[in-house]
Amino acid sequence: MEPERRGDVKFETVSADTVAFGKNNFLEVARKKAITEDGENEFISLSRGYYLSDGSARFKRSLTIPDEEEIKEFVAEKIRTL
Repeated sequence: MEPERRGDVKFETVSADTVAFGKNNFLEVARKKAITEDGENEFISLSRGYYLSDGSARFKRSLTIPDEEEIKEFVAEKIRTL
């Protein structure tokens, strides 16, 4: 996948999975990498979006969490129990 640039940071999607819901909405869970001159940082991105009539995806909102086991377990547990 082609990296996205914002300022001096390049964002690369390592892997992503989506699930459709509603009329034309989707959720995406992705592992992404932020690349700078100082190094790389991997994180998990949860995004909500919708599909345009031509089938292309547009993102509305996004939440990122650190790629740390304790944080991922906390989020997964809260999603299961709420």
